[in-house]
Amino acid sequence: MRVKLLRWYLPFVLLAVAYGGYIAISSGNAEALKTEQVEVPLTVKVSHLRSGDHNVVITSHGEVVPVEITQLSAQVSGEVISWHPSFVPGGVVKEGEILFSIESENYNAAVLQAEADLATAQAALIEEKAKAEVAKRQAKNVPSNQVTDLYLRKPQVLSAQAQVKSALASLKRAKRDLDNCRVVAPYDALVVERNIGVGQYITAGTRVAVLNNIESAEIHVPIAGFDSVFLPEDYSGVTAKVTQKGVVNIEREGIIKRDLGVIDSATRMTSLVINVDDPYALSSDMSPLKFGSYVEVNFIGKTLKHIYRLPQELVNNRQVWIVNEDNELEPRTVNVLRAEQEFMLINEGLKDNDRLVWTVPEYPQKGTQVQLSTFNDESKQ
Repeated sequence: MRVKLLRWYLPFVLLAVAYGGYIAISSGNAEALKTEQVEVPLTVKVSHLRSGDHNVVITSHGEVVPVEITQLSAQVSGEVISWHPSFVPGGVVKEGEILFSIESENYNAAVLQAEADLATAQAALIEEKAKAEVAKRQAKNVPSNQVTDLYLRKPQVLSAQAQVKSALASLKRAKRDLDNCRVVAPYDALVVERNIGVGQYITAGTRVAVLNNIESAEIHVPIAGFDSVFLPEDYSGVTAKVTQKGVVNIEREGIIKRDLGVIDSATRMTSLVINVDDPYALSSDMSPLKFGSYVEVNFIGKTLKHIYRLPQELVNNRQVWIVNEDNELEPRTVNVLRAEQEFMLINEGLKDNDRLVWTVPEYPQKGTQVQLSTFNDESKQ
């Protein structure tokens, strides 16, 4: 009988023991899970913000062009008898150097003829003045009603004087034509084009060459609308840095001279004119900045007050992250006034001594508890 009862209760006893073991194991796992789920606060690097004044740097690009282009023409006709060795495309000539010469024998003869005509006219004037003086003395013995301007030879004297002036003018023209037989460079110039050769006969007005003034150069740089508000009040005379980028960068100094005074109908931009002295470095040991070069121009614009200068990677959709007084992550919406290279200029949304997060978590959440690690960076303000 007892054996039968034991057989009857044994399954229930085993079931109770198994259930008790399950409860014990489950309680241990729960404690273990609770232990594992203890969260460790994130560690982020922060820095205390400090605002400051910032000089806006305006950057644009443009092409180096000559200030002056001259289409050189001959002023007299004749045969070309010689030209300067540097008077070739790509050659550089100095102001006052003789570019080419025209046969001048006829013009020398014209000067001699004009001098002879002048001498004849001067002799005639002397003669007429002498006759007028004689007539003036004789008029004292003649009734006054008979003394006329013609009697005193005044018209003859005036005519002789006019002949002298005409002869002087002819002599001046002849000397000018003689001088123009030697065509000189009007300024330090780069020869772009030459259309003559020795033995060629040219007529007055014939275009013989194209010269570019290399005493100075200009760069016309467009200024976008969002940059124009940051231009200084008086930008005339402001220094600009001109850089031609390449294997070796060429840097020169320029001066803002003026703006073009119009807005481009296609781009809606205005343009500033930057002047660079001695672009071909004739009087210095600097690297030449050749016409046609594409360059970058940088100059200082307005000074902005109370500005925070932050790296672009910290500003996402006009939002940055700070750590509040409770050491919790907090998003801040900011106003980006301007982007400069890899930095954003911010004027609203932050205040001094805010703790800016430099190592933002991949999925930041507002209110996340964090630990702080101080981060120093020279680029912040």
